[in-house]
Amino acid sequence: MASLAEIRARLAAADNRQGNQSSGGDGAIYPHWNMNEGDSAVLRFLPDMDNNNTFFWIERAMIKLPFNGIKGQMDSKSVQVQVPCVEMWGDTCPILTEVRPWFKDKSLEDMGRKYWKKRSYVMQGFVRENPITDDKSDKAIRRFIIGPQIFQIIKSALMDPELEELPTDYARGLDFRVSKTSKGGYADYSTSKWSRKETALTEAEATAIDSQGLYNLGDFLPKRPGEEELKVMKEMFEASVDGQAYDVDRWGSYFRPAGMQKPEGSAPAPVMAAAASATATPVEVSAPAPTPVAETMAPAPVATPEEMGATPTAPVQTPASPAGSGQKAEDILAMIRSRQSSS
Repeated sequence: MASLAEIRARLAAADNRQGNQSSGGDGAIYPHWNMNEGDSAVLRFLPDMDNNNTFFWIERAMIKLPFNGIKGQMDSKSVQVQVPCVEMWGDTCPILTEVRPWFKDKSLEDMGRKYWKKRSYVMQGFVRENPITDDKSDKAIRRFIIGPQIFQIIKSALMDPELEELPTDYARGLDFRVSKTSKGGYADYSTSKWSRKETALTEAEATAIDSQGLYNLGDFLPKRPGEEELKVMKEMFEASVDGQAYDVDRWGSYFRPAGMQKPEGSAPAPVMAAAASATATPVEVSAPAPTPVAETMAPAPVATPEEMGATPTAPVQTPASPAGSGQKAEDILAMIRSRQSSS
């Protein structure tokens, strides 16, 4: 685990770069989004088992592809498939390459938000105060899927010069209180905050670390897509933009809606097998993020990370389709590329 000084240096460097550029079924995930409005939970974060990770979290970026039902199934409801954004690994994302220029066109901004990557952050630790009465997990060390709103609060406090020790320190660490309210019909966590009182881990918590061990947070990222999976992702994206139904025969061996079984007799699909726990993992719902400004910026807009399986404070509204959304996907993409070349 890196020192507090190293973490501050890395965070400052990341912020500077951005400014210049203008989980699974094991019962370990703590569903803080299921808290009632007005409730709060007290968490104590722990370091990553991977000592090469500077931080006590790992960032995950997923893209949600909506489909008009499932091909061949009468009266099937709309489904959504999550695919990994390969910008997580520093690669060029074929989907975002197409989507990023959409934000230059007012008529395509809503469509762009819908297909933009959703960031979340995987952490681990103890739940010291738990208001969720039906949370019956037998795991002492829990995993937390943190959305951008809470993450910014966590991150900003680490830059406080008065903070002397890592919040994850076993002897002088800090608790973090996640508080849920609502704003504009969405869940709001802006009143969440760090405790300023240092505390040591309890004997029971120290024993849990010794017996259960820490998680390697990198294990909860989806597997990095290969060339074949990238082609499938691009094909699914274009079909989604075109308003088509999800085709199990074409894509079921690679990426599937949550809860759908892999087709029998299909070839192995390493990406989906590894990503199952990560891609179906929930994050909290918060208010929609602002529209991105420039196509060249690397940390482009963060759209609302919608919780898979959780109930938001109010229904999450799907952005209205912009003018021309009834066109074929290739027509929309051709139109955008034409505008780029003529600008």
